[in-house]
Amino acid sequence: MARVLTLWLSALTLLALSAEARSDDNKPAQLAKELAVFQSFLGTWQADFDVPAGKPPMRDVSRWERALNGTAVRTLHSINAGMYGGESLIFWDKSKNALVFYYFTTAGFYTQGTIEVLSPSEFVAFEDVTGNQDGITQVKSISRFKDGRFTVSTQYLKQGKWTEPESRTYVRSNEAVQFK
Repeated sequence: MARVLTLWLSALTLLALSAEARSDDNKPAQLAKELAVFQSFLGTWQADFDVPAGKPPMRDVSRWERALNGTAVRTLHSINAGMYGGESLIFWDKSKNALVFYYFTTAGFYTQGTIEVLSPSEFVAFEDVTGNQDGITQVKSISRFKDGRFTVSTQYLKQGKWTEPESRTYVRSNEAVQFK
């Protein structure tokens, strides 16, 4: 009897968690209005980097999740099945009246920054980097969602000079983010 009760309670818990993650019309639960630009980004994505001829391929797998009852967005990503990875939390900071985020990496450095929404499907992120071994102190990236995919264009302030923008296009993926 205890086993049946445990199974039933487990099923009930899963049902409740599933209902919490979905709205009444079976669509994904919504984010806070300040985070609305990220709604289309929720889910798992992948992008292949442009690499010089003869170099091994590089793939970034990224997962965007609704977090903290929709008051935050959590992202996880890994490159080449955990060779490098990171995790961030994006939220509305009432005291700053701005979208802010923190990004922590497997390489031992972290960033903190702000996000400016440019349109319902586009935003720019400005990051201050702490502890990067390559001399990167700031990052600027522009993300655009269009036609079921998104493109990220990124520049790095490295040893006092901005790099040329690097661009990657992400498509939906069934791969998993991996950490070693």
